[in-house]
Amino acid sequence: MSKRRQKVLASGATLLILGLSLVSLITVLPKPEVARAREAKSNKANTGNAWLAASFPVENFQSYSSAFGYRRSATGGDNWEFHGGLDIAAPQGSYIRNWWGGTVIKVGDRNACGTHIIIKSGAWEHTYCHMEGHVETVSGRRYLVDRPGGIQIAEGQPIPTGLRIGRVGMSGRTTGPHLHWGLKYDNNYVDPAMVLREMFSQQQIARRGGSTINAQQSQVLIQESQYTRDSGY
Repeated sequence: MSKRRQKVLASGATLLILGLSLVSLITVLPKPEVARAREAKSNKANTGNAWLAASFPVENFQSYSSAFGYRRSATGGDNWEFHGGLDIAAPQGSYIRNWWGGTVIKVGDRNACGTHIIIKSGAWEHTYCHMEGHVETVSGRRYLVDRPGGIQIAEGQPIPTGLRIGRVGMSGRTTGPHLHWGLKYDNNYVDPAMVLREMFSQQQIARRGGSTINAQQSQVLIQESQYTRDSGY
């Protein structure tokens, strides 16, 4: 066999190996259609000045420690997982405030989310994970209880905007003190960072004396969730 033909065959084999390696890599990454988000109509996800009075959820804010979306496992390993919220770092024991007025639909303390509370505000659901305290049942009603923090929140209880509902802790699957804050609209995931950005935009306009929010600027992205499995922390 000539040297020229040997070089051609070697080059072909190298390209084949590279191609197979690329295919293998693609199969382990999240599929694009799973991660794709669709734009919600502004009059559905947010109308007018709806978030002018909304509250930032953490006192003593330090940083955003993990964004919404796909990421490597935060507790080790090479697996990709869907992170259905925004991690907000703060010193352990810092108070957590209710983002928007609503009703407590669940308190829990036995999964990756740790001690947590879920509040429903119309079509919105907001989840607060890794809190201090635990769940107690009294006369058939479940309570999130954090006695050192002066917190006792019951399922079914109405909660106004800005009320202290717990404290940043280390419960559940976590590597450090932070609040995992998750948002859903009509049971579809929403990136909390986009909501915070819109909140601050509305509040800045109001502080400058403006009274009307441009509806075209009041849109958020809603994550299609029927193929998505949240890591839960």
